[in-house]
Amino acid sequence: MRRIVKGLAGATLIAALAYAPRVRRWCLTCGATDEEVRRPMPGDDMLPAPEVVSTRGVTIDAPPEAVWPWLVQLAGGRGAGAEPILPEFQQLAVGDVLPPGAAGPGMRVEICDIAQTLAFRSRDHARVRIFGLSAERGGTRLVSRNRVARPAVTVVGRAVLEPGGLVRERRMLAGIRDRAESFLPA
Repeated sequence: MRRIVKGLAGATLIAALAYAPRVRRWCLTCGATDEEVRRPMPGDDMLPAPEVVSTRGVTIDAPPEAVWPWLVQLAGGRGAGAEPILPEFQQLAVGDVLPPGAAGPGMRVEICDIAQTLAFRSRDHARVRIFGLSAERGGTRLVSRNRVARPAVTVVGRAVLEPGGLVRERRMLAGIRDRAESFLPA
């Protein structure tokens, strides 16, 4: 039993040390440019003093108008596995509360500016999720920002939760990109 406890303590220490500031910054800003990380986004003011901010991005070879339906469908966690655009998941308005999913548990739509900004806030106001779209060189730049007031406070907690969040978010952004590029109207 002592050997197991020592092994767990050692693994915990290694995880904490491996999650150095440089690695953490990469994890929280993967895919985003320095300018995107610094630039304010509509909705940042919904949680003005977060303890953790992640800003991640992806370039999509499709116009914002072709990306928006996928963002609404996938970010809302409502039809995440569907390949076609599902009309029943395209109605999203300020005040709607989404079921648990990619946007988070019980997130309320706060900004729904078509083909530009989609922002959600948790019911306890401890988390804000913002998606911004901008036209760029014939395509779209999709930037996702998470603002969290009360994250896991331990270094070990961050070393597990933040990389896990990166993996989930990169998968979602890649899914939006792949669908938007594959299903462009003729």
